[in-house]
Amino acid sequence: MADPTPDLIPPSLAERLRAAHAVVVLTGAGISAESGIPTFRNPQNGLWANYRPEELATPQAFRANPRLVWDWYAWRRAAVATVLPNAGHRALVEIEARVPQFTLLTQNVDGLHQAAGSRRVIELHGNIRRVKCFDHGHPVESWPSTGALPPPCPICGSLLRPDVVWFGEQLPAAALEQAADAIRHCDLFLTIGTSLRVEPAASLPYAALEHGATVLILNQEVAPSTEPPLYGMNGPAGTLLPALVHAAWPDAPAVGDAHGA
Repeated sequence: MADPTPDLIPPSLAERLRAAHAVVVLTGAGISAESGIPTFRNPQNGLWANYRPEELATPQAFRANPRLVWDWYAWRRAAVATVLPNAGHRALVEIEARVPQFTLLTQNVDGLHQAAGSRRVIELHGNIRRVKCFDHGHPVESWPSTGALPPPCPICGSLLRPDVVWFGEQLPAAALEQAADAIRHCDLFLTIGTSLRVEPAASLPYAALEHGATVLILNQEVAPSTEPPLYGMNGPAGTLLPALVHAAWPDAPAVGDAHGA
């Protein structure tokens, strides 16, 4: 099958992906936006139009009005449950299947990488599909849909909250340690759909450069660049990642368009 976008992929980048032993990928909201999930900073709608996410995604907001925060995350969780991984997610699954070592770091909390079939996923900001207790962090797999909201933790009685990282909270130390170790040993680092404005994730591609890796920054704001070791590709992940996979491995199966299942 001929590559439908031959001019989009620098040949040297395709060669580096094909030869890579260890690949690390960092994804942000841009890749999920192509599945229909609004980015965190998009304006809210419906009942939530009068709220800013920054006013709800904090421990202080939860202490002040736990029911309000729980209901907002329940609305977001229901929205996430209706969407499917897109071609960008599936292209990363294909890369994982074809390189010896693969680590996917994600700032997203929607679980779409796992739904697509990615196995080695490190969630830097948690997962909206899970909950834990507010006081002690006990993980809870299920909770009642009726009764008091937020529900109490079955272990300690503390209120349950979404298992995500809120403003003012630290990223999980174990996830950061695993990310740093993977970056030290990778020879290709891809950052997909993130503006690289939030630390510490914003520093990760530059740490990879310092360790000698080739780096690709792919989003809809980056200036295009075809010169190694730092490549820039401007466009949607659902188009460019399948094209990159096909350029590196012409025999790879097609992963469909950006809105397919």
